[in-house]
Amino acid sequence: MAIGRQNHHQMQAAADVGVAQADASAAAKKPARPKMMRQYDLVDRVRAYNPNTDEDLLNRAYVYAMMAHGEQKRASGDPYFSHPLEVAAILTSLKLDDATIVAALLHDTIEDTESTRAEIDQIFGKEIGALVDGLTKLKRLELVSREAKQAENLRKLLLAIADDVRVLLVKLADRLHNMRTMEFMPPASRRRIAEETLDIYAPLAGRMGMQKMREELEDLSFRVLDPDAHLVVEQRLDALEERNRNLIGEIESQLVAKLAKNGITAQVKGRRKQPFSIWVKMERKSIGFEQLSDIFGFRVVVKSLEEVYRTVGIVHTTWPVVPGRFKDYISTPKQNDYRSIHTTVIGPGKQRVELQIRTEEMDRVNEFGIAAHAFYKDGIGSPTEMLNRESNAFAWLRHTIEVLSESSNPEEFLEHTKMELFHDQVFCFTPKGKLIALPRHANVIDFAYAVHTDVGNSAVGCKINGKFAPLSSELENGDQVEVLTSQAQSAPPSAWEALAVTGKARAAIRRATRAAVRDQYAGLGRRIVERLFMRAKIVYADDKLKGALPRLARSSIDDVMAAVGRGEMKASDVARAMYPDYKEEARIAAKKVVGSAPKTKTPADSKASTAIPIRGINSDLPVKFAPNGGAVPGDRIVGIVTAGEGITIYPIQSPALKDFEEEPERWLDVRWDIEEMAPQRFPARLHVQNVNEPGSLAQVAGVIAEHDGNIDNISMSRRSPDFTDLTIDLEVYDLKHLNAIISQLRAKAVVASVERVNG
Repeated sequence: MAIGRQNHHQMQAAADVGVAQADASAAAKKPARPKMMRQYDLVDRVRAYNPNTDEDLLNRAYVYAMMAHGEQKRASGDPYFSHPLEVAAILTSLKLDDATIVAALLHDTIEDTESTRAEIDQIFGKEIGALVDGLTKLKRLELVSREAKQAENLRKLLLAIADDVRVLLVKLADRLHNMRTMEFMPPASRRRIAEETLDIYAPLAGRMGMQKMREELEDLSFRVLDPDAHLVVEQRLDALEERNRNLIGEIESQLVAKLAKNGITAQVKGRRKQPFSIWVKMERKSIGFEQLSDIFGFRVVVKSLEEVYRTVGIVHTTWPVVPGRFKDYISTPKQNDYRSIHTTVIGPGKQRVELQIRTEEMDRVNEFGIAAHAFYKDGIGSPTEMLNRESNAFAWLRHTIEVLSESSNPEEFLEHTKMELFHDQVFCFTPKGKLIALPRHANVIDFAYAVHTDVGNSAVGCKINGKFAPLSSELENGDQVEVLTSQAQSAPPSAWEALAVTGKARAAIRRATRAAVRDQYAGLGRRIVERLFMRAKIVYADDKLKGALPRLARSSIDDVMAAVGRGEMKASDVARAMYPDYKEEARIAAKKVVGSAPKTKTPADSKASTAIPIRGINSDLPVKFAPNGGAVPGDRIVGIVTAGEGITIYPIQSPALKDFEEEPERWLDVRWDIEEMAPQRFPARLHVQNVNEPGSLAQVAGVIAEHDGNIDNISMSRRSPDFTDLTIDLEVYDLKHLNAIISQLRAKAVVASVERVNG
């Protein structure tokens, strides 16, 4: 399709005919719907706030979109063109620039018609072409699961916003109009779209400061998802508003008169909260409608910042203040640029009155948010460049986009982003006075990662307002937080991920944990490779391995070592890649090892220089112990490599080693390497046959405790009326320690027998 730059009068005539036909078609349907906006109506809307608008551009876009969509229909039966036209109308109410209005008119042309990006660029310019293309890409994604599709759509949306924030404004307006016309869609589609709107688009509008749009999106979603609850709340609100109509008027007039008496001209308007916010508060606090005390609020708009604080003083000296209900979002604005003073007083009629006091400029930004910045007045720079200078909301967007690269999958990113979208803010300070904004319920771990990733990774303690506190402590507004770090901690505990609230902290912890595990596997792999080379008496060098990387299909030395450590690659494969003439050494048959006498040569008898030292589960190697019995220092041990799990340590007498007889390549020479100055506990298992009499279990536990053993788990089974079988998992320092406990247990009269279990 190639419409090109047609004669303006021909385009105008075509537009009038098309609109007339659409109006006639709409008139034939019942119930009647509003007539489609005409071309000159759209131009008049834009000219009302932008006298310098490019009328020719708007006219050409109107006609192009109408002709491109042609006879296409919406589910309602209306001409499809009515949808992009209504999206453009929504954006005119936000007073956006010509390019955004034109992009709204064209936003479905590339996807749903024969139009192309090249044609859009040619007719309307590359700026508008880029906007339309950004919106088109959001629709060209089909994934298997609805969750994955929703997550990936959010990723695409945010990446498109990174290029030009106006993409977000058009997308939000597009979603708003679709929600307004939901009644024509199948019930399943209505519910799916409403859930996504409530999950993503409404809170995203809120984080962009567009409160009016957020409230309408929430209300429309609430109507679809829970129509009965919406109807009940709506009816209760209507009845309450009617009952208090005179009181609302009285409060408004008293406020205006009181401020005028003090030389302040103010606009005061009462407004009730939206059904969805009322419902959420009732659900969250488990209270009834009658218990809500702040259903109505009053907005007080004055001319200057000085008058804002004067108004606060007048209000507070006229009516009693409700303690704990004063918030100054002017000195510390919200991250979406919201600024206002909030206070609650006991006003006329002994009613609790919530007041929001702000200037006219604050009121405009609070209503339209990021859109209030997007129509730039001086014409210098693009809206996105201007937002970089003026909008905290856009700074949040940039931060969220950074998290994209830190998330391993779309669902993880969606989870983190939802968390940040839904939480209110809490403001804390570093010791140097830097303000850190976090979601409500965030803790010191979140704070540390908000300061810097390295601070979070090395955090070992903290002080809150000068007092030592746990890292999991929940933060409150105004807290001063000092994070204590240690260079000895290179990676955070993986358990922190469950404690963190913010997406940034969770992503950083997960990334550091993955890196630490990879380093462990790489370290294990390097030891395995180096010891094989020592036994084979050949020279290992990183430079030589680097030249062999293509033969191993790996991009780096660390990748090779990690693959060996995970059991995905044999050390002999590395040797062959470096030395093609290398012949794998003959291994002792595994079956000769199992159950052999101490003098029999086994992998565990290898020279200490070639055996891998084992220090325990807290070492720098991915090590675990035999699941059914463990191993303790003093045992002769064997290491078994399991793909993806590292080394499992078995005592040489373990019958489980029979399972690996035919896989000698998985056997490793290992030896104990215990630090005497920092003893560790190791797992062991005992089978105890106990006399069934009162206090017998206490005697067994007492012996273990007296000898400094630690019971990890006990299971009991009744073998006969006289005896109980106990399986005890305990932790001991070494074989000597374990044997001492066994000896003392056997000395007890209530113990019939004690045997160590070798799994």
